[in-house]
Amino acid sequence: MPPAKPSAPSTAPPPRGGRITLREVARALGVSVATVSNAYNRPDQLSEELRERILETARTLGYRGPDPLARSLRRGRTGVIGVVYDAPLEYAFADPAAALFLGSVTHAIQDRALNLLLLASPEDVMPVRSASVDAFIVYCAAENSDLLRAVLDRGLPTVLVDQYAHPQAVQIGIDDAGGAREAARHLRDLGHEHIGIVCLELGPERHSGPVTPERERAVSYRTTAERLHGYRSGAQGAVLYPVETEQNTPQEGETRALELLAAHPDITGLLCMSDVLAQGALRAAKTLGRSVPDDLSIIGYDDLPSSTTFNLTTVWQPTTDKGRHVGEALLDLLSGSAAENVTLPTRLVVRGTTAPGPRTR
Repeated sequence: MPPAKPSAPSTAPPPRGGRITLREVARALGVSVATVSNAYNRPDQLSEELRERILETARTLGYRGPDPLARSLRRGRTGVIGVVYDAPLEYAFADPAAALFLGSVTHAIQDRALNLLLLASPEDVMPVRSASVDAFIVYCAAENSDLLRAVLDRGLPTVLVDQYAHPQAVQIGIDDAGGAREAARHLRDLGHEHIGIVCLELGPERHSGPVTPERERAVSYRTTAERLHGYRSGAQGAVLYPVETEQNTPQEGETRALELLAAHPDITGLLCMSDVLAQGALRAAKTLGRSVPDDLSIIGYDDLPSSTTFNLTTVWQPTTDKGRHVGEALLDLLSGSAAENVTLPTRLVVRGTTAPGPRTR
């Protein structure tokens, strides 16, 4: 039997103080609540004419459509993945490696009607505690931090990226120490005996300058800890001068490299924990009139697309592949399946910013 035609919309004013509901739209049209709901959620169940009448009446009455939050609560899913980033919001967009990573995660989940919500909250954990999300990706958080604890306390499917493994989550990362070891060994094989290290942040509090043994022992970021360990392992016999940056930016890389080279002019090689910091170090060398690689060898980490332009010797990491693994692990967890921890390989890419040290020429 064909569906009943809706009656003419009621001219009665909507109730005061409150949101117009789907039930009131149905009453105004003289149809069931289910029929109005179908206009929004199952349009194939209605004729085009009936659906248009319902939508027009809803607009006239001021009905704004189904409440997304209420609908997600009924379904038990929000369709949103929270990406926890322990840094200021603008930093997530300025960091090329972060942009590549997030793009590859999005590509892995985009066919499943999932979206990413960036929770950049280095100091405030409330966004993590209150976010309406189905799962978390922790891209950067200090070990034993309130931020990491807030994520794990939610008990949602969670993937940790470049962090130490936790029993409540899946860990996807790279061989940070292995790549750093190769880089340092390369400089040692070239004869460099005094090597500076331009480090990423060691902890969530902002700090810059020489890394003391006490501060190195208290490092709370896995990436920094593993790369420092790899550098020390690969550069055995060399004198190392590590300095810490406040942020992973070319400006920080330049400033810290200038300070390091001024304090220790005998340095002939620089190990930088990111290509972004290495780009700043290249600028510092130019400012000081030190030719790269004749007077100073520089090695980065990440192998960003721009590093080819700089002819930068660097450690390659599979950033895009890492994002894909994270996306696939999330989909497994959301479907109730198990997901395995993954450690991806790194490798040294030798280009034109490294050369033999002065004593080996």
